Amino acid sequence: MVFTQEMVVAIPDPTKVYASTPVMETKSVATISSSQRQESLKGLFVDRGVGSPRLVKSASAGTLATDMNLGSERKNAMPAAAGAVAAAAVADQMLGPKEDRHLAIVLVGLPARGKTFTAAKLTRYLRWLGHDTKHFNVGKYRRLKLGTNQCADFFRGDNPEGIEARNEVAALAMEDMISWMQEGGQVGIFDATNSTRERRTMLMKLAEGKCKIIFLETLCNDESIIERNIRLKVQQSPDYEEQLDFEAGYRDFKSRLDNYAKVYEPVEEGSYIKMIDMISGHGGQIQINNISGYLPGRIVFFLVNTQLTPRPILLTRHGESQYNVRARIGGDSAISDSGKLYAKKLANFVEKRLKSERAASIWTSTLQRSILTANHIVGFPKVQWRALDEINAGVCDGMTYEEVKRNMPEEYESRKKDKLRYRYPRGESYLDVIQRLEPVIIELERQRAPVVVVSHQAVLRALYAYFADRPLHEIPNIEVPLHTIIEIQMGVTGVQEKRYKLMD
Repeated sequence: MVFTQEMVVAIPDPTKVYASTPVMETKSVATISSSQRQESLKGLFVDRGVGSPRLVKSASAGTLATDMNLGSERKNAMPAAAGAVAAAAVADQMLGPKEDRHLAIVLVGLPARGKTFTAAKLTRYLRWLGHDTKHFNVGKYRRLKLGTNQCADFFRGDNPEGIEARNEVAALAMEDMISWMQEGGQVGIFDATNSTRERRTMLMKLAEGKCKIIFLETLCNDESIIERNIRLKVQQSPDYEEQLDFEAGYRDFKSRLDNYAKVYEPVEEGSYIKMIDMISGHGGQIQINNISGYLPGRIVFFLVNTQLTPRPILLTRHGESQYNVRARIGGDSAISDSGKLYAKKLANFVEKRLKSERAASIWTSTLQRSILTANHIVGFPKVQWRALDEINAGVCDGMTYEEVKRNMPEEYESRKKDKLRYRYPRGESYLDVIQRLEPVIIELERQRAPVVVVSHQAVLRALYAYFADRPLHEIPNIEVPLHTIIEIQMGVTGVQEKRYKLMD
């Protein structure tokens, strides 16, 4: 993906447009549409996975159908995503300049525009994909070096002592980030206002020959959102921990914001991504200039699809299956009597939990134990994703681990030593599962309504790790018990979690 000219990407209101995948034209100006499924899709089953079919309009039925012109991909074939991702990343490293092997995403924007939230979200996404990523918050450096007692005057554009002190801590953070990259780090997220051309020029000089800089500017013109963010900032920022009077803190932060606004200079130099009114979740615009390479392209795609509407995501394993009872791996068995009871309890829970929601959707895998578990849930559209199928156990499918240990001792020991990277013969590893789940993550980020995901242990471990920002090496050991619902609440303040155990 290469953009050498400025590219403007308009994001329509997702409540008014449906598109199965974003579309980028090869001109200097292109349009990307992002949206959610509409309520008219109730009852529709769509096989979504690696190499998934497109949703197309059926002229005869007047409803959405699937385009199955996909070639002869077998259900249990090894998904191509992992190899494609690795090949693209290796090509970037081999063919790009040395400094391009390290990427600095430098945030730009006035306070209360969602910079830190965007930085944290992007950091979580890149880590989950396996890129060594670290978030460097310059505000933390300032508080460590100068304390938390700076009033609004410290941030004035005509305060030379304040400017010098702020540039000093910014340079310190940048030097730390570059040192971290030289020790093996790949992507640094540099989180600060960086609101003047002079500051950004200083950062580019520090990074010259050491890492590639892409500026990520967040712009918001919605006064109600800015007001909400200001209040959250005063409530949550360490700068105001000792300020017991909320109104005094509010006035000080407003003055600080005004001081930044007086000297603010929008990004017009270098490589940049501008997010304009994207924070509202009701459309917006992305401008892209001089962006090239696999990883920058993935970042743009993620930012196009992300939005901040608060909504719950419910994760649950299928009810106990007949293979669970017999301790067998994989397969496509039906659910046991206990699993059938859980299916009924799950339907009751979902009905009560989502009764006040105007819309929601139920996502399952294509395996019958997942579909049967969601069978009693009514009133919401159901979508089958092949990407949500359990990890492919290859030649070990249908065996017990005792049988694997007895008949394939080398495989058993290899898996025991490194469950994250271990790949079943003719099957998958956890890393393969993560790569095929990326389209699922993008869709979950795009959704504005609640989603119930009924899937499998390995898959839910990987999905949960994304939301909880858990390191990759922990994924194979994350506890995701049967007959338990994990509720992930997504919103402007971050991600919260609740667990509901419906059965023992």
